[in-house]
Amino acid sequence: MRIVLAGLVLLALVVPSLPAAIKQPVKVDGGLVSGAPGKDPSVTAFKGIPFAAPPAGALRWKAPAPLVAWKGIRKADSFGPSCIQTIAKERKPWTYEFMTHGEISEDCLSLNVWTAAKSADEKRPVYVYFYGGGFNEGSGAVPVYDGEGLARKGIVVVTTNYRVGVLGFLSHPELSAETSPKASGNYGLLDQIAALHWVQNNIRAFGGNPASVTIGGQSAGGMSVHSLIASPLAKGLFHRAIVQSGGSTIGGAGISLGGRNLADAEKDGLKFAESKGAKSLAELRAMSWQTLTAPAGASASPAPMLRFSPIVDGYVLPAAAQQVVIEGKQNDVPVLTGQNTGELGGLMAPQARMTAESFAKQARQRYRDAAEEFLKLYPAATDAEAEAAQAKSSRDQAMVAMYLWAQQRAKTAKTKAFIYLWDHTLPGPDAAQYGAFHTGEVPYVMNTLYMSDRPFVAADRKIAEMMSSYWANFIAAGDPNGKGLNRWPEVGDKKEVMELGDVTQPVPLAGSDARFEFFKRFLTR
Repeated sequence: MRIVLAGLVLLALVVPSLPAAIKQPVKVDGGLVSGAPGKDPSVTAFKGIPFAAPPAGALRWKAPAPLVAWKGIRKADSFGPSCIQTIAKERKPWTYEFMTHGEISEDCLSLNVWTAAKSADEKRPVYVYFYGGGFNEGSGAVPVYDGEGLARKGIVVVTTNYRVGVLGFLSHPELSAETSPKASGNYGLLDQIAALHWVQNNIRAFGGNPASVTIGGQSAGGMSVHSLIASPLAKGLFHRAIVQSGGSTIGGAGISLGGRNLADAEKDGLKFAESKGAKSLAELRAMSWQTLTAPAGASASPAPMLRFSPIVDGYVLPAAAQQVVIEGKQNDVPVLTGQNTGELGGLMAPQARMTAESFAKQARQRYRDAAEEFLKLYPAATDAEAEAAQAKSSRDQAMVAMYLWAQQRAKTAKTKAFIYLWDHTLPGPDAAQYGAFHTGEVPYVMNTLYMSDRPFVAADRKIAEMMSSYWANFIAAGDPNGKGLNRWPEVGDKKEVMELGDVTQPVPLAGSDARFEFFKRFLTR
């Protein structure tokens, strides 16, 4: 991947390059590790640190086991293998910097730490980031997740691998029977919890404060954060949470907010085993990962259409994450959450061109008896008006759904919530086609424009400085506000959302009380 030289020069000019002074080697669970300077030598990166034993062989589909200690000093200067998945160089709109690269292996439970601390007693705030990828791909080594950008703002950044796909979320009656909680399927979430335990035990050595840990993630990573907020197994392991495009809505909730139940997931597991010609769990464990992940047509019988993701197993997730919050049983921490304008009509923009006729037809299918009321609120006599009405109504519904989610949360939570709408388009040849697409905010909030070869200009760098400052402030104190930033109000009775990017200010949710009330009725019926 090409790195933008101009961006690196600017990076060097903005922040003085002062050598980091964490005493090495660093003692962690398992032994000693030594890191390497980042692009900015004031930051030291420790990559590929194991936090659990390889979950292979007899340990496949089990909770992460204690890691095996090593002798001598382990060089932590390169990323460990990513968990088993299909590797793609790009998948538009996601280009190289958004994708997993390099080696994959079942021996993948490692994490990475970036710190600019000069001693182990600085107690800097910690940010643990979980990747997206639909619970079927992703890695702590994805370029745009590089921790240096936030480490330069005083944060100790951790990215961690967790199992995905069939190896991360397979449930099966035999798997449930062999465990004391009689549950199975959430191995990826258990990996995340194990990484958080590692942070509690070891982050002091990197100048981090285990009493000031923020968890965050985007898409499936954000859904994971919701699951960890709901999980009793994660109690006390974190103190703030960031959810980017991860299902913080009422109506049409995301994967981990809805969640399959254990019985249904076990039935799916039996169907999967049958598709592989396996009559027992032992036969599944004896198979290679290549066989397990082979597409339909390469196994004993056609593989069922299964989506592997978190389930309500009664152990890691006692109930659907949203229900846990309704009952007031969540890990109550401040939350910052939002979504992007380019994903409001679906994650994979662009959408089919809207006409006046198709807009009216879609309205009648979606809103049924309330369709005429909707069409009065969003009139569209021409195709051009229909496209504008579609964009406006999608945005309004999404913002109302997120606000209602925050209002519902406030009934049981004692902590603050901050919501946003990201509107800035990532530059590049496909900018006009994809807009502010799903994941497009990540290089800005992580302050990692330097990991991309897109044609960034001064405005992009200004937005990245602003966004990463909001994020760093929240990670440090549970409030994004700080010196030199436009005021971001917490969610209250005022019907507004913080628009971020090209527009950076609170804006009304739906433009009128009538539109707000329409979507409120539709989303809560």
